[in-house]
Amino acid sequence: MDASFFALVALVLFFVLLAYLKVPGMMAKALDERADKIRDELAEAKRLREEAQHLLAEYQRKRKEAEAEAAAIVAAAEREAAALTAEAKQKTEEFVARRNALSEQKIKQAETEAVNAVRAAAVDLAIAAAEKVLAKKTDDAVQQALFKSSVGEVKSRLN
Repeated sequence: MDASFFALVALVLFFVLLAYLKVPGMMAKALDERADKIRDELAEAKRLREEAQHLLAEYQRKRKEAEAEAAAIVAAAEREAAALTAEAKQKTEEFVARRNALSEQKIKQAETEAVNAVRAAAVDLAIAAAEKVLAKKTDDAVQQALFKSSVGEVKSRLN
């Protein structure tokens, strides 16, 4: 009986003790539990991955909808800006046309007033010249006769 024999006996006893205490069953049970836990974690990971893909698809759809809505808003704003620009241009053209017409009217009125002023000045000048010519050519008696005839003519026209 040497040390190898005792080592063999100790090894056999060790294995018997392990079998008696059901260590291989506990190990198998622990491994089975760990395998079940890993399987459950894999199933949960797969479910979470599918849920994440579903959320990603939903957010991508919402992003596309938001981009389309933003594009529609931009297009509407561009149309409105174009309409406002056209309206402003039309109003400006109408304003300029009205101002031109008013200016032309004022110019015509000023021309008429100038012509009337020139005529009035010409008439006044002609009357003054006629007075001077008549004053030089006529004497007091002729002036009195002309004045009386003019007053009579004015009275007859007024009545």
